[in-house]
Amino acid sequence: MMEKWRITQRLLRHSSKLLFDRPLNRSASHISAFRFASVHRETFVETGLGSASSIKYRRFGSAATEIQRNTSFSTLNVDDISYFKEILGEKNVIQDKDVLLNANTDWMRKYKGSSKLLLQPKTTNEVSQILKYCNSRRLAVVPQGGNTGLVGGSVPVFDEVIINVGSMNNIMAFDKVSGTLVCEAGCILENLVSFLDDQGFIMPLDLGAKGSCQIGGNVSTNAGGLRLVRYGSLHGSVLGLEVVLANGDVLDMLGTLRKDNTGYDLKHLFIGSEGSLGIVTKVSILTPLKLSSVNLAFLACKDYFSCQKLLLEAKSKLGEILSAFEFLDNQAMDLVLNHLEGARNPLHSSMHNFYVLIETTGSNESYDREKIEAFLLRSMEDGLISDGVLAQDINQASSFWRIREGVPEALMKAGAVYKYDLSLPVEKMYDLVEEMRLRLGQTAKVIGYGHLGDGNLHLNISAPQYNDAIFAQIEPYVYEWTSKHRGSISAEHGLGLMKANKIFYSKSPESVQVMGSIKKLLDPNGILNPYKVLPYLLSSYH
Repeated sequence: MMEKWRITQRLLRHSSKLLFDRPLNRSASHISAFRFASVHRETFVETGLGSASSIKYRRFGSAATEIQRNTSFSTLNVDDISYFKEILGEKNVIQDKDVLLNANTDWMRKYKGSSKLLLQPKTTNEVSQILKYCNSRRLAVVPQGGNTGLVGGSVPVFDEVIINVGSMNNIMAFDKVSGTLVCEAGCILENLVSFLDDQGFIMPLDLGAKGSCQIGGNVSTNAGGLRLVRYGSLHGSVLGLEVVLANGDVLDMLGTLRKDNTGYDLKHLFIGSEGSLGIVTKVSILTPLKLSSVNLAFLACKDYFSCQKLLLEAKSKLGEILSAFEFLDNQAMDLVLNHLEGARNPLHSSMHNFYVLIETTGSNESYDREKIEAFLLRSMEDGLISDGVLAQDINQASSFWRIREGVPEALMKAGAVYKYDLSLPVEKMYDLVEEMRLRLGQTAKVIGYGHLGDGNLHLNISAPQYNDAIFAQIEPYVYEWTSKHRGSISAEHGLGLMKANKIFYSKSPESVQVMGSIKKLLDPNGILNPYKVLPYLLSSYH
């Protein structure tokens, strides 16, 4: 409770500074309770007959998160629709209710907006014209790609205009010598993977959602994925960006050089900014050569200490060929086997406490195979591995990855799920899972899995249905615990709407103030993805 008190005091103490020295009106009509819930129902609080302009605030989740619509934003009118049709053509200005229903709802079915308009630009110039007009009219917008996010960042909160860049899906250039790929933001990740595979290269990013997610959204959220332990984050892989600012200006940073030490490297502002500073329209990314030797082992460990020790040994003994190190506990495995169609346990013995996937990628098949086999044998002799199997072909390897990548889908099928994406010191990661099991008892299942090689825990609480009592046991405890251990409340999913007001658990008030200044500079009217990333009052400029 002391940690919660300190963070609350820091938030209140610095709130007036974060509002750029504006007086802070603390009346009930201006400030609603900042209690964010894992959403299981949406309550739309309206006056009148439900028009966008009538919505005062939206209540998210069991613990009642109330966010007021920024009254400085305009509402759509017929002139706006006519203008967009002039520049985009009628078929790219979408008002169909069924299409809008999907575009207004996130993949988790947790967040639902009330946008009346979806725009589908095909060029950077069209994005520029849209934003220039919206900025002049103070029409709030939300950039959208594949809409696979998990924190409510890619859907409207209220009636924001949706700008979907999915039609901007051209591969513009690929240089085999340098491995540099230049493409538009709407390219689906899996399509890029296939293109590069034909060229003898790979994407440095691999996600379970690759069949739907788009590279612009990946960059905007700084997506992590399965092979970050080998290839690093997008801050290292992205060489350049083209971004359209809120006022319509096009920021051309689409360089293809690995070394460019000329002043501030502005592209990094937009990697992970979740569309709150500008809309990414083109990406230049460095892609590694596809290596011929890939090995994947599916292993069982008796306890979490063995998983940690195995990671240390893998880094030491596999070194340069280690490309992935993933883990899941027996609760996650049980969910996959019971809820994911076609999933089979690669280890035919009884269930184990923990499972680890280790992938190696190299250029010498016989050497790499010998190396991983020796590593596995030694680990078995040392008692770090209880059981295991090495994939014999690509089909078996795919079935192994299906288990790890299928955990989120299995959780969705099992019922209600509260999801948390945390970075923590590896030795502390599973302590939180065990503590949450003690807190929740038999009321819910606590599942731990994720990218052990990166210190990234996906903590999931699964229950038959959403419940206020369960939620009260989870938040803010999870955030307090993470802050206490100097972790991050968002390792790779971003902040979006879900965690915007939780940023102080991971960032100092001074850091957030600088972020707010940057937001104010690049988006003075606050039209880009409002209510997200930064604390509500700061991001909306009330």
